[in-house]
Amino acid sequence: MPGRRWLRRSLSKVQPAIGEAGHRLSRETIRRLLHQHDIRPKSNVKRLTPKEHPDRDRQFTYLQSQRRFFERMRWPVISVDTKKKELIGPYKNAGQMWCEPAPTVYMHDFGNDALGQAVPYGLYDVQPNLGSVYVGQSADTAEFAGDAIVWWWQTYGCRLFPTAPAILILADGGGSNGWRPRRWKQQLQVKLADALGLTVTVSHYPTGASKWNPIDPRLFSQISPTWAGTPLTSFEVMLDGIRNTTTTTGLKVEAILVEQPYQTGLKVSDDEMASLALEKHDTCPDWNYTIRPRPGGK
Repeated sequence: MPGRRWLRRSLSKVQPAIGEAGHRLSRETIRRLLHQHDIRPKSNVKRLTPKEHPDRDRQFTYLQSQRRFFERMRWPVISVDTKKKELIGPYKNAGQMWCEPAPTVYMHDFGNDALGQAVPYGLYDVQPNLGSVYVGQSADTAEFAGDAIVWWWQTYGCRLFPTAPAILILADGGGSNGWRPRRWKQQLQVKLADALGLTVTVSHYPTGASKWNPIDPRLFSQISPTWAGTPLTSFEVMLDGIRNTTTTTGLKVEAILVEQPYQTGLKVSDDEMASLALEKHDTCPDWNYTIRPRPGGK
């Protein structure tokens, strides 16, 4: 197909352009000729894959071995992540709902008109099929992530696993609980290892592999259809939608509103990092590490 192409022109615009080239064709003839060559308006197709990280398969294999070990020991395995932030107010929500008059919403999604912004941080407990979503109102930070795990442990974890000395956390490679942020590791040290006496092991999914993190297919993907087409006009409506999320496999979900504000931009010094009882694993050390309680809690 050499030479000039018309990529986004409609037939009504292609027709006069062809006429300028000396050809008189009707729009239906143009359509028929294009269809004979399988040329139609088409969207992009996601089939190409970027170059994978050389340790991708190695990390998946190691992560699965970690899961099997903790599950065999009957120690907790939790999957964590932050769901998409949501504007609270009469904003359009994708999907449809059964109703008589269709809900009316704002014509534009301007954040200034919102009652607030919801930051849903989720924890999925793999073994009992239990989900917990802590809905913050400020920012997605490592402090918020650390507090959410502590709240989950104090509410459910300590009752479900009363004798467990360790916990495995499955997390994505980025965000507030990514493998790069120092603050994430520092919060795990202070709030879980030191304060609760837990040995914390973290395994991160490689870049571009977040869909394999159990919380996405087993929790977050189940919440979105529950409130599809329902404007999240208040935090209570959002919490109610999360709590009513169920599956045929017995998923139960709790939702808690967090009113505490969180500050962004907090840093961890080199000295603070050096003081952490952090042990990197031999396999993919950036993605796998264990944080142990420090003597005296510091």
